[in-house]
Amino acid sequence: MKAALLHEAATPLTVEEIDIIDPRPNEVRVNTAVSGVCHSDLHFASGSWNPRMLGRGPWVLGHEAAGTVEAVGDQVTYVQPGDHVIMSFKPFCGTCKHCTSGRANLCASPSVYGPTRGRLSWDGKPVSMMSSVGSFAEQMVTVESGVLKIPDDMPWAEAALVGCGVMTGVGAALYTAQVPGGATVVVIGCGGVGLNVIQGCRIAGAAHIIAVDMLDSKLELAKSFGATDVVNASQRDPVEAVKEMTGDTVEYAFEVIGRGDTSRQAFDMVEAGGTAVVVGMVADDITVPGPAFLSEKRLIGCMYGSTRFREHMPKLMDLYRQGRLDLSALVTERMPLEDVNVAFEKMKTGEVARSVLEIGV
Repeated sequence: MKAALLHEAATPLTVEEIDIIDPRPNEVRVNTAVSGVCHSDLHFASGSWNPRMLGRGPWVLGHEAAGTVEAVGDQVTYVQPGDHVIMSFKPFCGTCKHCTSGRANLCASPSVYGPTRGRLSWDGKPVSMMSSVGSFAEQMVTVESGVLKIPDDMPWAEAALVGCGVMTGVGAALYTAQVPGGATVVVIGCGGVGLNVIQGCRIAGAAHIIAVDMLDSKLELAKSFGATDVVNASQRDPVEAVKEMTGDTVEYAFEVIGRGDTSRQAFDMVEAGGTAVVVGMVADDITVPGPAFLSEKRLIGCMYGSTRFREHMPKLMDLYRQGRLDLSALVTERMPLEDVNVAFEKMKTGEVARSVLEIGV
């Protein structure tokens, strides 16, 4: 099958032929229809996120995908060939402490993640898969808990985005922060995930949603997803601007870029007793003054929007069907697999909310 391979950090991906195994007893093989191109993929490809992992290359990136089940192992009962599914980049074992306490998004069981390296090969060498998915390829193999059945009439691109960017962003507001109605919130970073944090805050009933970015085009897009106010951080200090706009009454601030300095800005923006939520993939340190915690401010992380995969994602698709969650406007570019590097370049310039690779449609 064809796949886009990353051989070394900060080099273009190359589309090549690789081999994929038949599914083992608890595994599912999926024909990829569509894969989103996420900023997490770019972080990994550039080497800015855990560069030591790239020594286990080559890699197939991609983790936000939808497709059709092609084959299943003999222990699989949840899906069968022909089912439409979306992928989860956090499969779960169902038996560890996190799983049994309702936090399967934090599962790191070796029984789930251990076998991933044996699924793909190139030129006789093992190929690593990003986040147990590896969706920049014509097919994917994952464990049974790594797929979610979806209705056959759900559009492929919109469905794929639910599997990562939408769930992470909307979930950060609804499930991680649990934003209450009437709240005042700030969202720093208006890319694909940031726009979904904005949507999540809107769905939660936040009264004031302030979007912060450095590009006017992104801020205009943020308004269409529910932002009530905007701040261009290239023109003035965003912390001062937000405090002036709100009278220092921000209850929740979300960092959706993945930097230490903007995470600190989120913390500085919230009022006493407020909560700053770090949604982005932050590789550097976040420096916060100790005395600030006397005001009972909270700085918390967010993994996958605190999702309970099989419960929350169907709810998001229901919101889409009701017209309350906009998925279609997120899809700003559709490309073939061969244009994956073009998708990365457009992401770097901020031209797109989300590019999708149409692989098997």
